Amino acid sequence: MRIGILTSGGDCPGLNATIRGVAKACYEIMDDVQIIGIQNGYYGLINNIAKEMVPNDFSGILTLGGTILGSKRQAFKMLSMDEDKIKSMKDTYKKLRLDCLLTLGGCGTHKTANLLSAEGLNIIGLPKTIDNDIFGTDVTFGYYTAIDIATDCIDRLHTTAASHSRVIVCEIMGNKVGWLTISAGIAGGADIILIPEKPYDINKVIKSVTDRIEKGKSFSIIAVAEGAYDVEEAKLKKKERAKKREEENITTATSRIVAQIQRETGIDTRSCVPGHILRGGSPNAYDRILATKLGAHAAELIKQGLFGRTIAIVGNKITSNRLSDIAGIMKFIDDDNQLFQTARNIGIHFGR
Repeated sequence: MRIGILTSGGDCPGLNATIRGVAKACYEIMDDVQIIGIQNGYYGLINNIAKEMVPNDFSGILTLGGTILGSKRQAFKMLSMDEDKIKSMKDTYKKLRLDCLLTLGGCGTHKTANLLSAEGLNIIGLPKTIDNDIFGTDVTFGYYTAIDIATDCIDRLHTTAASHSRVIVCEIMGNKVGWLTISAGIAGGADIILIPEKPYDINKVIKSVTDRIEKGKSFSIIAVAEGAYDVEEAKLKKKERAKKREEENITTATSRIVAQIQRETGIDTRSCVPGHILRGGSPNAYDRILATKLGAHAAELIKQGLFGRTIAIVGNKITSNRLSDIAGIMKFIDDDNQLFQTARNIGIHFGR
């Protein structure tokens, strides 16, 4: 059995733990297994950059951040329209004599995995993203570690904000969804949370800040998802929003929010952008366990010959979905979501 593994898209804590879980389970439950590590995601599959791995390659990587296989972002739209690249991936699969290919990644990775599955390759996906936006799974590996890191960032902002009577706006990763921001915002005691699913009214954000001052609160913490936008931008298409921001010399929603609060209230307002810190470092205990469980389940599917699927956790149970059922579908936060309702019930404002 020759099993290919690749990691695609942004790195996150838990990738190596998942690779290790797959490998150890495959070696344990199957005979005569050869694992092929494909370098730098789909780029490596297109260009046949791969190496045969041995059991020792998977030792000591449970706690290691990043990915030992390397990763590149490869746009799904480009791949889906480029028949030569699709042919190259299929050719590499055959040249490497793979019996199946495991793809560890987020929404874009799953779209391409489904494309390859539809082309007749034996594919199994594993849900990786700190954004937690993959449809059909309650959680993705890397998410809870990123929550811990983001929460620690917000925790540390409280003392400096209080010391200087400031408003501090913390920008959390999440371009299209707000799972990471709302979770870290609740855990870190943010006063206002702004996420892409809930376009904000800056006047209401400012009112929330001034209301806190009137109640004797000397500072405010605002957690903002990097993809957040206001109610006026919500009326525009994505390209129109980008063009408008470019014309107004706005780099991020966070920088504009800071300037607006400062201008309208005179309150000293600062921004903090943890950025890729949220992706880095060792996975926490939860993600190490989750990654191992997901990887081991992938090995079980390989042994059973069940392909065209992606591993998921639903109701605390490891299961799998058909790639064709979940690829291209993003998991958003709606008004009925318990996290959203919890935040509202404890007085967190969403600028609405």
